[in-house]
Amino acid sequence: MTLPTSPSWSHLNLSLDADRHTLAQHFRNAGVRDVECLFADVTGYPRGKLMPAAPFATGSELRICQAIPMQCVTGEYSYDPVFPDSDPDVRLVPDLATLKPVPWASVPRYLAVHDCVEMDGSLCEFAPRSVLKNVVARYAERGLTPVIAPEIEFYLTAAMTDPSQPLTLPVGRGGRPEVGQSAFSLNQLNELAPFWDAFHAAIDVLGIRADTWLHEVGPGQYEINLQHGDPVAVADQAFLFKTAAREIALQHGLNAVFLAKPLAGQAGSSMHLHQSVVDAEGRNIFSQADGSPSEAFLHYIGGLQAHTPDLTLIYAPTVNSYRRYVAGSQAPINVAWGFDNRTTGLRVPVSPPAARRVENRLAGADANPYLAMAATLAAGLAGMATRCQPGEPVVGNGYDEARGLPRTFSAAHEQMAQSQQAPVLLGERFVRGFLAVKALEHDHYLNEISAWERRYLLPQV
Repeated sequence: MTLPTSPSWSHLNLSLDADRHTLAQHFRNAGVRDVECLFADVTGYPRGKLMPAAPFATGSELRICQAIPMQCVTGEYSYDPVFPDSDPDVRLVPDLATLKPVPWASVPRYLAVHDCVEMDGSLCEFAPRSVLKNVVARYAERGLTPVIAPEIEFYLTAAMTDPSQPLTLPVGRGGRPEVGQSAFSLNQLNELAPFWDAFHAAIDVLGIRADTWLHEVGPGQYEINLQHGDPVAVADQAFLFKTAAREIALQHGLNAVFLAKPLAGQAGSSMHLHQSVVDAEGRNIFSQADGSPSEAFLHYIGGLQAHTPDLTLIYAPTVNSYRRYVAGSQAPINVAWGFDNRTTGLRVPVSPPAARRVENRLAGADANPYLAMAATLAAGLAGMATRCQPGEPVVGNGYDEARGLPRTFSAAHEQMAQSQQAPVLLGERFVRGFLAVKALEHDHYLNEISAWERRYLLPQV
């Protein structure tokens, strides 16, 4: 795998070091009113502030509470002592390479992905983008560059007006919802053509480098593969991809759903992560000069096998996530590895030596792309650093191997909390904060009475 070129600013006719005057002039000429100054919180949800275009262009300072990156999905905040009682500010610093028009805005507007930066200039340890940047920096210290590409699955459903009811499928051009399984069906891919036309146009505007588009196994389920590249840039694209899908879907009376298991009895949605590592000359270190697999390749896989169980909560961050890990479903239940074997958690696709890579199949579509990429890259780097040896590759059915992964949210939370390596790989303060947030979300979930309890327990217990 080779690195792609940097994203183009051709729509602005600017370079990455464009002066503020030129940017301000462009905003005035285009009638741009505001800039969305956003970042991904711990869930991967976009948060931030809307800033008038003129002060953004002149570089006015923007701040936000340090706690916001660690906001629970319920809107609550943890009172773990790792979070200061004083609730201090961090600065929002834009990455101008991400400055793009907002395709779904009703008036001209731009967006830019921001870093959360402490007042002393260091990256905020609680921000997911910071976690990934810190992992990538550890590669750079060794003269290495990781390369990554995600495959993102999601469902398109009808609008949800009552959260107590199951999701339903939308009516397509044929006048009825999809039924059965139509994997790789081009006809079904065209059923919701107005959405796809608008969505394709939106991601083009956002500079999201999509590769292939396909209809997946589940009814109303789709997969889009992003092209490989620098992990932070690709994570930004995955973050904006999910944001754009939701926004464009809403404009078409639909929901873009990234739950790991949104429909009972149907396929789960994943975010498979293809990854390799190149040296300073751009050579894939997973292959030797003669084209055979290198020791670094095996050690990388060994690191994934050794550390992934402790990091499962990153890949499967909600109670819903664990419904996806079903034997025989092409969703993994262990960290076995094999060549071109989709029954294993770690798959090595068939490829020429220059593109040798490993596909981590653990992450669900509900995982935060920054954190999932950080976890897999950190585990692989640790494996290379310690020369960790992998098990033997699986030939045959990987579901026959020992499960090897936590089976529930609570088990995954406990394993991460007891892990000595998770804080080393992702940062002690981040891991502590992440665990606190997830514990609070789970406590909130336990207060909910489910339809299953009403259906079966109410009449019989």
